[in-house]
Amino acid sequence: MKPIRRCLSAILLVALTTGLILPNLTWGFFAHRRINRLAVFILPPEMIGFYKKNIGYLTEAAVNPDRRRFILPDEAPRHYIDLDHFGDSAHYKIPQYWDSAVSKYSEDTLKAHGILPWHIVKTYYRLKDAMMIRDPIAILRLSADLGHYVGDAHVPLHTTVNYNGQRTGQEGIHAFWESRLPELFSDDYDFFVGKAKYIEHPQTTVWSAILGAHRVVDSVLQEERKLAIQMGNKKYSFESRGVQMQKVYSQEYAAAYHRIVGQMVERQMRAAIHLTGSIWYTAWVNAGQPDLQALLAEVPSDAELQERRSALQNWKEQQNKIRDHE
Repeated sequence: MKPIRRCLSAILLVALTTGLILPNLTWGFFAHRRINRLAVFILPPEMIGFYKKNIGYLTEAAVNPDRRRFILPDEAPRHYIDLDHFGDSAHYKIPQYWDSAVSKYSEDTLKAHGILPWHIVKTYYRLKDAMMIRDPIAILRLSADLGHYVGDAHVPLHTTVNYNGQRTGQEGIHAFWESRLPELFSDDYDFFVGKAKYIEHPQTTVWSAILGAHRVVDSVLQEERKLAIQMGNKKYSFESRGVQMQKVYSQEYAAAYHRIVGQMVERQMRAAIHLTGSIWYTAWVNAGQPDLQALLAEVPSDAELQERRSALQNWKEQQNKIRDHE
């Protein structure tokens, strides 16, 4: 049951134990869409035409991985990693490469505690392959997915066993941090993050982002716990959502917490935008910088794509033989 916990338990615990209704998790649909959308604008001229033409799809499809979590059992572990399960020095203990991690811990153990960093890198390589065979549909689908997983990597509560404050009596903090706060305050954030940059070592860069998010987990939890004692019954209020009145974290409480943690949410969103654009750019460079503009006018047939896939697979096999021989 562990792999589906992020899909259900955070929602059920909140609804059943506090009566609080906060429907979206994992940056909320709002923040995921904004991260993908803004990442388009940091791309170089050779890429931005293709991505901007499809910005509507990339924005809406940013939430597809969350939708899949409720129907695909293997999807949920791709959104988190419980670093603290592996001890205080997890960043030294856990191998960055998947095969080494499986050898050390077993695949079942890794899936039980999340595979987010490895899945980001796997999706990056799939995007690079899609660019190499010039498959516009796969490029867009994988770009949207990659932006989602990179976004998750910047959420502190996606890196801990105590992902919803359920171990410290803070049920509901997950959606509060990544949904309520961005929805209330992100219009005031500075999202000018600079141009996408080429990433020499995607694996290391992804792990650095996750470790950075994990370093602030204690602040996320401790500051909320102190504020809850301070503000007492001002913590919650009721707001109209459509035809229903729903119990939510009050705007006063959210504003107070937002001030206490400083620019944490803004900083993490900015970093997610920049890494998303940069990893798209890196996939494009490492795929040989294909002419994406040409894909706007010409969509390859299934037969052409299959031929390109076969050619790419043959090339990879030949490269592996050369390396083995060397």
